[in-house]
Amino acid sequence: MALLGVRRRIGYFFIAVTVGHIVLISAQVNTDRGVPVLEAVTFGAFAEIQRGASSFIGGVRTSWGEYLALRTVRGENDRLRQEVARLQVTLQQERALAQQSRALERLLGLRSQAELATVAARVIAGSASPDFRTLTIDKGTADGLRPDMAVIAPAGVVGRIITPSARAAKVQLLIDRNAAVGALVERSRAQGVVEGTGGDLRLNYVSETADVKVGDVVVTSGIDGIYPKGFVVGRIESMERGSGAFGAIVIRPAIDFSSLEAVLVAVAPPPAVEGETAADSGTQARE
Repeated sequence: MALLGVRRRIGYFFIAVTVGHIVLISAQVNTDRGVPVLEAVTFGAFAEIQRGASSFIGGVRTSWGEYLALRTVRGENDRLRQEVARLQVTLQQERALAQQSRALERLLGLRSQAELATVAARVIAGSASPDFRTLTIDKGTADGLRPDMAVIAPAGVVGRIITPSARAAKVQLLIDRNAAVGALVERSRAQGVVEGTGGDLRLNYVSETADVKVGDVVVTSGIDGIYPKGFVVGRIESMERGSGAFGAIVIRPAIDFSSLEAVLVAVAPPPAVEGETAADSGTQARE
């Protein structure tokens, strides 16, 4: 083992001496351009190292620049998405305001045309019950509202006040199962009583000789003492007739109760209909 170690050291020494001689010779021998071979070799090696380092640094700089640019673009995209979301919300608000303005314009038009003392109110809640259909408005006894006052909208009759409080009131819709209104067919003046079913309306107590057709407009008769005369209730959608008597006369309501936003409350009683009373006609609205 000792001999092997000595031989290995001698071999290393020989290699070192050989390399030293090569270096000395390279330092003394010049290339064709007059530059020592050692200097040329050393310069070439360091040039390659510098080239590699420069390429590496350049790649790192480029990657870092692209990373920063990507972060900038990502941040800009996030900002643009937030701006788009804000503009979409603003657009929806503007659209809602425009729709509300149109509804108010129609309401004001009805108010100016109707020869009634009215109070404008905004719908603030609705009933979820499928049978007892009501909504709540933001005016109450402090604004002069009382039970059994008629509630109307530009499209027609909405219902009546049933439970007012100081600053709000519950409105029974025409389609409520306990609602009724004296009515007549606008074309033929045939009279009857419109009653709610929870979803649509039925025209009942119509004379078997009455002239009634599908498509006829049904309006309030004014004989119930609650609803003013001549306001639209709806249009006859279907009807049954057998042995001369009318069966179910279905009326499609004039009002889309699910989209009501504002209404008018008739705070003065409607003018009495001459020659007729609710008791005589049997069309008193059901409590």
